[in-house]
Amino acid sequence: MARVKSVKIDGESIHVFNSAIYIFESSSGFTLEMDLIVSEVTVNKYKAIDNLILEIELEDGRIYNSIMHMKMLAGGLPQLNLYCEIDNLQEYEGFDRVNENDSWFPAIEQGITLEDIRKVEMPDEEIRLKIKLPIDQAEWLKNQKKSTLNTLFKDWIYQHWKQQE
Repeated sequence: MARVKSVKIDGESIHVFNSAIYIFESSSGFTLEMDLIVSEVTVNKYKAIDNLILEIELEDGRIYNSIMHMKMLAGGLPQLNLYCEIDNLQEYEGFDRVNENDSWFPAIEQGITLEDIRKVEMPDEEIRLKIKLPIDQAEWLKNQKKSTLNTLFKDWIYQHWKQQE
């Protein structure tokens, strides 16, 4: 069974929490498929790109370079699901094989939580607040830099959030 050690996308290393790499056999041929549990930040960075240049290093030292296509699966933990067609099965000795008629697929989400992932890389999300303030406070807020306000609100929310737990 082949196991992924590291993955680079377009030359950049990504943090992989769990993965599965296997040969998918269908009536139309064979594809190399790789499912990766990654951070939400990584998914957001690559989800709109159809073709990615990957360097995959396996635990046994083999390295594969390939252009792989993205497919998105809904639900669960943040994942990248990648595939490419292959011609020569001999290059992929030791890889699990999954047939299109099989009901078995690698279960890579077990033992990992979204909280574990966010401890490694917390995504930022832009929100807009509409609040009613006295004019002097509103004027002060308008005169602040966005980065200052982001830090101010983040610190304030964490401080009050922790007190309520």
